[in-house]
Amino acid sequence: MRVYIAGPYTIGDVAVNVRAAIETGQRVLDAGHSPYIPHLTHFWHIISPKPVAFWYKYDLEWLDYCDVLLRLSGESYGADEEVKYAKEHCIPVYYS
Repeated sequence: MRVYIAGPYTIGDVAVNVRAAIETGQRVLDAGHSPYIPHLTHFWHIISPKPVAFWYKYDLEWLDYCDVLLRLSGESYGADEEVKYAKEHCIPVYYS
């Protein structure tokens, strides 16, 4: 199953948030699924910065190919929008 990892990025410590998303992605991988971790574009953005709207659009294009969305805890405008998009497109959303 393709699992989209949605969670905080800019609210709080970005490094801590990226690490949490990667650790969750690793657990998803260990469970036999394929995680998509949008937080990894953090490193791409360092090398080739783009407007935040570009990244939001880019991530939603990947969400279309995922079977489920896993929402990590924490305040996040982007993750909330991803949850909204998933629900509008009949992609199941899980919180744990």
